[in-house]
Amino acid sequence: MNFPILTAIMLAPVFGLLIILAIPAREHLTIKITAAVSTFVSLVLAIYAYVKYDYANGGMQFLQDISWVPSFGINYSVGVDGISVPLVLLTAIVIFTGVFASWDMTNRVKEFFVFLLLLVAGVFGVFISRDLFFFYLFFEVAVIPMYLLIGVWGSTRKEYAAMKLTLYLLVGSALALIGIIALFLYAANQLGYPTFDIQTLATVNYDIGFQKFVFFLMLLGFGVLVPIWPFHLWSPDGHVAAPTAVSMLHAGVLMKLGGYGLIRAGVFLFPEGAKYWAPLIAVLCIVNVVYGAMIAMVQRDLKFVIGYSSVSHMGYVLLGIASLNVLSINGAVSQMFAHGIMTALFFTVVGNIYHKAHTREIARFGGLAHQMPRLASAFIIAGLGSLGLPGLNNFVSEFLIFMGSFTHQQAIFGGLITFRTLSILAISGIVITATYVLRVAMKTFFGPRKPEWDYLKDAHGVEMVPIAILVGTLILFGLLPSLQIDVINSGVAPLVAKIEAAKAIGGIF
Repeated sequence: MNFPILTAIMLAPVFGLLIILAIPAREHLTIKITAAVSTFVSLVLAIYAYVKYDYANGGMQFLQDISWVPSFGINYSVGVDGISVPLVLLTAIVIFTGVFASWDMTNRVKEFFVFLLLLVAGVFGVFISRDLFFFYLFFEVAVIPMYLLIGVWGSTRKEYAAMKLTLYLLVGSALALIGIIALFLYAANQLGYPTFDIQTLATVNYDIGFQKFVFFLMLLGFGVLVPIWPFHLWSPDGHVAAPTAVSMLHAGVLMKLGGYGLIRAGVFLFPEGAKYWAPLIAVLCIVNVVYGAMIAMVQRDLKFVIGYSSVSHMGYVLLGIASLNVLSINGAVSQMFAHGIMTALFFTVVGNIYHKAHTREIARFGGLAHQMPRLASAFIIAGLGSLGLPGLNNFVSEFLIFMGSFTHQQAIFGGLITFRTLSILAISGIVITATYVLRVAMKTFFGPRKPEWDYLKDAHGVEMVPIAILVGTLILFGLLPSLQIDVINSGVAPLVAKIEAAKAIGGIF
C-alpha cells in the first residue's frame, strides 16, 4: 500500500494539537516547538507531493479511498490535481511561517495553537477532498475556529469582527449546503444510487435550469468567502482584528477556499451554469478590483490597507474564473497562491511592527527603515509583488488573467460591455495599487527619522524565519514560473475542455 501522504499532511497538525493538549499550559516554549514541528512535517510532505506530482499525466494523484457510510455514498476519498496541489503547498507554507510569526504569543498560548492547528487541518482537508461530503465538513472545520481565534486573541473591536465574520461565513456555507443537498438528490435520482464522489457527480447530465440554480447558490456560498462584492464587508474587519498568524491564514489561505470551492464545486460540476453566471461574476469582480483598491488608498491603519488590498486582488481571481479559458483559470489559481504568500508576508511585517510599536497608524510613523531595514525591505518586496512587478510571482498570475480575459469573446449587456473592456478596467487597478503601496511605504519607512521610534528593534532570530521563507517563495516562482504553471495547467486543461464541451448558452446579461 502506498504511503497516504495527503492524509499525513492533514493529520500532522491534528497530532500536534493532541500533543499540545497533554502539555502543561505554562510550558510555552514546548507548545510552540510542538506546533512548529507538526507544521514542518506538513510542509516537508507538501513539498514532496508538489515535486513528485506528475504534471505530464495530470489528473488526481496520491489517491486514497476508505468507505465510510456506503448507504449514502460517503467515502473518505482524497487526492490532488494540478489545481489543488499548489494550494496544499501554499497552506503548508503559511501555517509553518505563521507559527514563527506567533512566537511572541504569551496569552493563553496552549489554546491559541490548538485552535490554529485545528483550523489548518480543516483547510488541508478541503483541498485534498474528492468527496463532497468531506469537502463541506472540512470547510466548516476551517471556518469555525476563526471566531475564537479573533474573539479571544484579537484586537481592535475583536468581538464585533469575530461575530461579523462568523455570521457572514455561516450564511455563505448554509447557501452552499443547500446547493450540495440539491446536487446530491438530483444525482442520486439520475444515477440510481447515492454518491458524494465529485468525479462521479461530474458525469451526470444536469438540466440547464438546475445548473443555473445550483451554480448561483455555490456562487453566493463560496463567493462570500472570496469575498465577492458586496459580501466583502466582513473581511477587512476580520483582518484588522485578528492576531498576526490568524491574519496570515485568513488572507493567505481561508479566502482561497472560496475561489477553490467555486472552481471545484461550481465550474467543474456545472459548466453551463458557469457560462450563464460568468458575466455577473465579471462585473462584480471589477467592483472588487477598483473599489477595494480605492478604499485601500485612503486607509490610515496598516492592516486596513492590506485588508482592502486583499479584496481588490481577489477580484483578479474572480475575473480569471469568469473568463473560463485556460489562460485565465491558470492565472486565477496562480494568483491564489501568489496572493496568499504576498499577504502572509505583509501581515508578518505589520504584526512585527505592531507588537513593538503598539500602533498601526500610518501617520505616526516615518523613517522606520533607519531602525528596521529588514522589515522595510520585506514590506517593499511584498508591495512590489502586490503591484505586479516582473520577477515576482504576482506578475505571472496577473498577466495570465489579463491575457485570458482580454481574449474572451463573451459579450455583456447586449455587447455594450465586453470582457476586453473589463480587462482594461482591471488593469487600471494595478495603477491604483501602485499608488497606495508606494504611499504607505514612503510614509511608514522613509522620510526623516522620528526619535520616538529609536527604541524599535529590527526583525532578528526567529522573526526572520517567516520573512525569509515567504520572500524566497515569491521570488522563486516569479523567476521560474514554469515550476508552478506547468503543474496548474495539468489540472486546468481538462476543466476547460469540459467547459468548452458544454452547451453554449447566453449569459445573464
